[in-house]
Amino acid sequence: MVMFSEGWTVAVRTDRIHVEGMKFYGFHGVDPAEKVLGQRFIVDLTVERDLRKAGASDDVADTVSYASLFKLTRQVVEGPSLNLLEAVAEGIARSIALVFPDLECIRVRVRKPEAPVKGSIIDWAAVEIERIPRIDYP
Repeated sequence: MVMFSEGWTVAVRTDRIHVEGMKFYGFHGVDPAEKVLGQRFIVDLTVERDLRKAGASDDVADTVSYASLFKLTRQVVEGPSLNLLEAVAEGIARSIALVFPDLECIRVRVRKPEAPVKGSIIDWAAVEIERIPRIDYP
């Protein structure tokens, strides 16, 4: 719900599709060993879109299929080596936006389990980005 100073409100509805815990093996990182040995990456996606038509029709053609989101994500994560998680996340968001330009929002979280940080042991490092296709990829 959004309230304006004039005293009126507007209901803001957002439908979401979540695809979480996608696991891939890639060769991203700034350390040369990461580019040779590779490692696991875990990606979580959330896309926003009006899902009323899909809910009424029960037709996959009226929604964004999980399989399509998975395939687009896999192409980036298992594709050419990049230095930064930020670049991996951006590549995923951009590829999804190109195929599904009518999405209202795309959120991408890329995790690198047991990221190599000298002198530290961490569960994971992550980057999370949010993009609005009509603004960020016109």
